[in-house]
Amino acid sequence: MAELRTYAQRSTLPSVEQEELRGISRTVAEIEWLLLILVLLYRVFGTPTSYVEPALSMAMFIYAAFVMSFRYTNFYRRETRWKIAVETLAMVVFITWALWFTGGLTSPLLNAYLLVVITAALTLGKALTLAHVGLISLCYLFLDWQLGSKDMTTLHYFGGVLAHMAPVVLVAYITTMFSADIRFGLNRAKLLSETDELTGLYNMRGFVVIANRLFAQAQRYERPASFLMVDSDNLKQMNDQFGHEAGNRMLQHLVKLVLQQLRSTDIAARYGGDEFVVMLPDTPARGAFEVAERIRNAVASAPFATGTATVACSVSIGAASFPQDGRSMDALLARADRALYQAKEAGRNRVAQFHPPAATLPGTVAADAQIQDPT
Repeated sequence: MAELRTYAQRSTLPSVEQEELRGISRTVAEIEWLLLILVLLYRVFGTPTSYVEPALSMAMFIYAAFVMSFRYTNFYRRETRWKIAVETLAMVVFITWALWFTGGLTSPLLNAYLLVVITAALTLGKALTLAHVGLISLCYLFLDWQLGSKDMTTLHYFGGVLAHMAPVVLVAYITTMFSADIRFGLNRAKLLSETDELTGLYNMRGFVVIANRLFAQAQRYERPASFLMVDSDNLKQMNDQFGHEAGNRMLQHLVKLVLQQLRSTDIAARYGGDEFVVMLPDTPARGAFEVAERIRNAVASAPFATGTATVACSVSIGAASFPQDGRSMDALLARADRALYQAKEAGRNRVAQFHPPAATLPGTVAADAQIQDPT
């Protein structure tokens, strides 16, 4: 089950991360323009000398050109954390340039470095945030060296630099911790919203997100894919005879047996009640039939112990495969469910594979499922 969840999380990561990165990217853009506005306000309302004014104007022009070309020319079609890292590095260069001409460590713009640290901590993780803090520390030393007349080898000097860096380090640490806690909470809430509490499998909401992506790949590259509908044959009798708690434990027992027969690339979910759905990527009809038979045999050969008695278990399974049984996921699920119904009607503890009805003559009936009789 752990392997199955790991694969599912990996499969959904690109789309989920892209949504997250798009939102982060919009925030970074706002921070970039805010930084430009701060320098512009200093340029207009501060007291820059005639030597400083053209330097600040050039810095703003170059940085604005970078932001517009890097962000709005669609040079990068996908948002990535490395793209954001490049933008934060450009922010460091721009801030350092502005500070060089406005007083170095005595400049009123010095705290602009905090915008870089907060952006990195919220988006780039601990390692890259630490790298940004180290880069800003070097910029502090560079700006202090600009002032001259200091012995940069004394302990007193480095104590002063550490005092200047303390707010940057604290902001980086606190923001990184908050970011990690928020991300953990969001991931946990997402997992709970897509997981069936009783069995630990995905619910249909989670299954549809993953299966849609995998099925789209099958359609695009004309690769086979199969769906199984698995239903317990004796849950009602278990509930009536031993109670719902025993019935719940039997479902967990069945889930364990089903997952043992699946690959880490297969996706299983609770369809509802005592019915489960399994997607088998890159699996043709014959392979799906073999997997279904393995599941049926595993369940039939592993009776469930209720505590007071040992009860034989069995499942009925319906299978449908892409492309021969349908070219949409909804159609395949419906046809696997129809095959399951045929297996139930034929006596249960069977595997039925959907087959499209053949053309029939008047007065004849076309079978739409091939049923495997375990006897």
